[in-house]
Amino acid sequence: MSWDTLFLLANYWAIAGWIVLAFAPRGPRLLSLVMYAGVFLLCITYAVLIVGFLSGAIDPGGPGTDGNLTSLAGVMKLFDTPGGTTMGWIHYLAFDLFTGMWIARDADQKGFGRVMQFPFLFLTLMAGPVGLFLWLIVRERRARAHAKAAK
Repeated sequence: MSWDTLFLLANYWAIAGWIVLAFAPRGPRLLSLVMYAGVFLLCITYAVLIVGFLSGAIDPGGPGTDGNLTSLAGVMKLFDTPGGTTMGWIHYLAFDLFTGMWIARDADQKGFGRVMQFPFLFLTLMAGPVGLFLWLIVRERRARAHAKAAK
């Protein structure tokens, strides 16, 4: 399989998880589906790639890193290859989808409707830490309001 094909498959797989997360009725089965059919498969793909690159069993399509991921130069060298960039992208996809799941669950528990959740999920998909940062600010206000009401 080419790096371009793997890159596209991972993208489509993650987008499918995001669509389900954003628009399908959420319940334990659906969230398990997104977790294990989505996040888990992205994680296992990433794990296979990083072990393969570091052991030399998988050619990243360029000079690789010689196993040096402890320096900026080593990481840049890996990301300068099709395989390294694909691996890095899968890393982002897995963590962003996992973070989106956490935001969705947390928002549901705190009584935020889907319309209110959507911007945070979209920002997490497009710019992971920005969406998470903004959600943490908003959720804190709701949590404080609930704590005051409970007293």
